[in-house]
Amino acid sequence: MKILIRVPNWIGDSILALPAIESIKQNFPQAHLWIAAQELVKDLFASNSLAEGIVPLEESKDLKSLRGTARKLKSESFDTGILLTNSFVSAFLFYLAKIPKRWGYATDGRGVLLTKSVRHKDEDSPRHQVHYYLDLVSGLGLKPLSQEIRLPLPREEKEVARERLLSLGLDLNRPLVIFSPGATYGPAKRWPAFRFAELAGLFQKRKNAEFLIIGSADEAEIAESIRSSMEKSPAILTGQTTLPQLLGLISQATLFISNDSGPMHMANALRVPVVGIFGPTDPEVTGPFEQPSRVIKKDVSCWPCAYRKCPYDHRCMMNITAEDVFRAGEELWR
Repeated sequence: MKILIRVPNWIGDSILALPAIESIKQNFPQAHLWIAAQELVKDLFASNSLAEGIVPLEESKDLKSLRGTARKLKSESFDTGILLTNSFVSAFLFYLAKIPKRWGYATDGRGVLLTKSVRHKDEDSPRHQVHYYLDLVSGLGLKPLSQEIRLPLPREEKEVARERLLSLGLDLNRPLVIFSPGATYGPAKRWPAFRFAELAGLFQKRKNAEFLIIGSADEAEIAESIRSSMEKSPAILTGQTTLPQLLGLISQATLFISNDSGPMHMANALRVPVVGIFGPTDPEVTGPFEQPSRVIKKDVSCWPCAYRKCPYDHRCMMNITAEDVFRAGEELWR
């Protein structure tokens, strides 16, 4: 039996889906398990023993490109396709690829394309995204056998990361704090850069910490804004790391401080102590799932919201002080 699992498109979501993927693997111990993933997330599974192979997917911009991808999938002769995505297009792709068994949530009007579909049950209280994926597993009649998020990281990746940190002039005899001040969703999820700079000052004075700022190339301006307000400049690697390289760097941190973002979940999966700073989103749904972790969130009347950019005064984030985050980090200090 050859199973293809279509993983989510975002880094954080793919990491939160790991227990579901592990459960599927354990339910079909004799099957050949493959992962279908877009470029942004495929390397999360490169050093992972969960799958025998990875099918990289390009974003399908039209029907012609979608049919081309479908032909590629069809050539691999998959018996079953399991969709951890919710979109109509992802189900349509498996349909075009003529995968005989197509399983997933009956979302986005795609139930007609699935041979086995699961209705998502409405919950009275917030439910973590990890359980959303595990509910699909149980809805398919399988046993959800894992609730642990863990990313294996080869020793050589850690050693390469250590050498790179040394080349940046960081003293690794001192504690290393890594900031992830961006958020792909939009500025509403971002704690202000000047607050990150204030926080860095507290850690420099009270913990003698070194600093590294990571993120995408689009977040370089945020990193520079933080750097310009710090007494001692941090190392900055925004837009200069692959996903495996970033995992290696994060693994070296004493503490990882982040907005609600994919790198936050990467650190959490590596069991690096994480402080997650939450504004418009709900940590009960997308917060760090594993310990050691802490969440900082302030109650405001307009929460929660779905705005990418706050139309008001961004009070959910502005009310969080550097001292608030420092105290949370201090609780995790090792």
